[in-house]
Amino acid sequence: MNLRVKEMKRGRKNLKQAASEQDFKLKQCHQSIAQMMETKRDNSLFKRKKRRSNRAYNLLVMGCFLGLPLRRRRRRSRDMSEIPQDLLIEILCRLPGKYLARFKCVSKQWSSLISSRYFCESLHTITQPKQEPHLYMCLVDKDGQSELLSLSPDKTCCFAVDQDLSIIGMGGYFLNGLHGLMCFSIRKRACIYNPTTGQRLTLPKIKPDIRAEPDQIRCIMRNHMGYDPVDNQHKLLSTIVIYSENLVNLKTEHWVFVLEAGGSWKKCVPHENHRPHAPFVAGKSISGSVLHYLAWHDMYTYVIVSFDFRSEEFTTIIAPVDVRYDIPAIQMRAELIEYGGKIAIFEYSYLETEGTTVLWVLEDAEKKEWSKKSFVLQPCQMHLVQDTELILKGTTQDGKVIFAPLEMHPGFYILCYDLQNNGLSKFEIKGIPHRWFDKECYFDLRLVNESSVIYLET
Repeated sequence: MNLRVKEMKRGRKNLKQAASEQDFKLKQCHQSIAQMMETKRDNSLFKRKKRRSNRAYNLLVMGCFLGLPLRRRRRRSRDMSEIPQDLLIEILCRLPGKYLARFKCVSKQWSSLISSRYFCESLHTITQPKQEPHLYMCLVDKDGQSELLSLSPDKTCCFAVDQDLSIIGMGGYFLNGLHGLMCFSIRKRACIYNPTTGQRLTLPKIKPDIRAEPDQIRCIMRNHMGYDPVDNQHKLLSTIVIYSENLVNLKTEHWVFVLEAGGSWKKCVPHENHRPHAPFVAGKSISGSVLHYLAWHDMYTYVIVSFDFRSEEFTTIIAPVDVRYDIPAIQMRAELIEYGGKIAIFEYSYLETEGTTVLWVLEDAEKKEWSKKSFVLQPCQMHLVQDTELILKGTTQDGKVIFAPLEMHPGFYILCYDLQNNGLSKFEIKGIPHRWFDKECYFDLRLVNESSVIYLET
């Protein structure tokens, strides 16, 4: 009897213990669920705070550029979608291009707005502070490997390569630019690149009608950008040249591409008395709608060719005759520059040997009136140009002529020639990857305005 009572007591004890363990597990389950709900609420609150913080940051950046006073008191911020679109465009148009590229990540609505044609038109109509163009350097080796370097000036009379903005596989030959867009050639194709948005557009290959004869083995292609202000269109002029040795049997064709959706190459037919020419340097455009470049009719006759991107017509002006210009086309060194708001020919064939240069300024294109200026480098600066083959690589915004050594080497540099005070300054370029010094390569330098939000469509 006592044994049976003990077994009953032991059974009740086991039941109580099992019930207690089950209650403990249920309590743990409830605690876990409560903890998960609390974590979810914290994450939701964090995301809301993060969205508010991002919105506040964007408002802060925009407010700083517009000079708006910053309030210390916390106020409930309005949603950005409540800002009228006209006001939003007015605000965005006054920001630098790099911030516009960043603001495209705010939302799909902002990205669509900033990339729209209407916004680009508004951007060009609003007067913006004049910004210093950015210096870019293209490098291409004989195997077609390329790299685009972004260069920024520092306080030690040097340009340093910005590794974050440099792109391997980008860039090509005959670099030029307009309205923040860069143009270059690679594998007989023209490429357009927007450094602000990072967008690259490779145009279709041209199928020329002219063919090279057995003795005509040389073929070159020059691409120049321009702008039609009436139709608000960016265009590309491509000139294909075929010739024999010493520019004999010269043949040329000109093609125009409109940078718009569905764009294609269209052959440009010059007037009957148009004489074939071979462009030999990059072009120069003051207004953007008319392109000017130097070209050769033969080994000893060179002209200024002008192309109107609106009418798509060519005009030529024979360059002034000078005793110094009795130089074959292959040996002569000259390029068009802008001098005092006018087109000018800067000739520097004797810079390394004599330290002399000549500037011919086109005073009146209709009357074909020219003015001549001669420059002699200071003797104390002759060491900068002696024993070095230099090539002209454009001008700065304040009219200084940029020279660079013809070949890439360690300790690479550029020279800036100030025509106003006849002074020459040297700027070393630091940070060029060493692999480009160990092989033969082509390079080009151009100052490009980087504040462009033009969307490239084809």
